[in-house]
Amino acid sequence: MARWLKDIIEWTDDSNDTMVYRMPGMEKGIRMGSKLTVRASQVAIFVNKGKIADVFAPGMYTLSTDNLPIITELLSLPYGFRSPFKTEVYFVNTKQFTAQKWGTTNPVLMKDKEFGTIRLRGYGTYSFKVDDPVKFLNELFGTNASFKVSDINQQLKSIIVTNISDLIAESKISAVELAANLNEFSENLEKAIAPKLEEM
Repeated sequence: MARWLKDIIEWTDDSNDTMVYRMPGMEKGIRMGSKLTVRASQVAIFVNKGKIADVFAPGMYTLSTDNLPIITELLSLPYGFRSPFKTEVYFVNTKQFTAQKWGTTNPVLMKDKEFGTIRLRGYGTYSFKVDDPVKFLNELFGTNASFKVSDINQQLKSIIVTNISDLIAESKISAVELAANLNEFSENLEKAIAPKLEEM
């Protein structure tokens, strides 16, 4: 639920799966002196003409030229400016999205010395969260009105499954060894995936 009533800008996530939400009604302008509420596990980002400007961590703010330095500079606003100004406001959800399911749609082929070529299937769960909201907005979000878990899940699942196939091929371990060392395999998989996820 979004609220923009003269002096209040805030967003509460009713969906439980929204990662980014663009506040509606901002084209009417925001008044200096408006109250901005950023809840725990949120970051508010002000964007001007496609350029990320000011970023707000959780807290309550009274908007002014003092705490909007980049917007103030971009719009050449004078000190003590009180009239409405136009900007886009995005709320990024930084909570952890848990119990996301993944699975192999096609079997992963594994060459085993004892059993020959084996077809493996895998499935499991993973959790993720946005660590760098500014980078996330720049790299993935674009200019959508909202961005949900479903918008990124397929990409994350693809990264997991691709890296499982690569890790099995590189490790050259037997099926028996793989079954006996699933925890170690999971740790190695996490290390292989981490750099790709950090790019996002």
